[in-house]
Amino acid sequence: MVARLIVALTLLGSAPAWAAEPSGCDKFKWPIDKERAALTAQDRLKIASGADLAIPAAATLDLKTPAEAKLPTSPERKPKDGTFAGFTRFQKAPKAGTYTVSLSSYGWVDLVQDGEILKPMEFSGATDCAGIRKTMKYDLAAGPFVIQVSGVTENTISLAVLPSE
Repeated sequence: MVARLIVALTLLGSAPAWAAEPSGCDKFKWPIDKERAALTAQDRLKIASGADLAIPAAATLDLKTPAEAKLPTSPERKPKDGTFAGFTRFQKAPKAGTYTVSLSSYGWVDLVQDGEILKPMEFSGATDCAGIRKTMKYDLAAGPFVIQVSGVTENTISLAVLPSE
């Protein structure tokens, strides 16, 4: 009985280590060089929430409080108090295919196309990688879509939307 208790306490004590996120640029599930370069480019656009972009896109998005951001669709995850949100529209229809959506720092992404929030096909993220925090792959139909970002701790975030290779 004591042995079982010791094993259980040992496992519980190491549980936070199981939940730790990968750290470092080499911990992403696929190469991120293109996305990281786009997110850190000196000439990336600076846009207000609600602005239009076209693919390929790399921009720093100005964010607002969730109430002021007026996201077109309710986010899947309710933003915490004290965080920021914003969105950008892609009106020009890209060709159907797989695209990466990448963020410079932590944030929740809702990609909305034809009134539906799309789930990413794949997701990868790591801490301690300058310029990029997470990247997701989406299978998009040809047509306009919206990217909403919420739960961001700063009032700006860089995002990149690029064709996936």
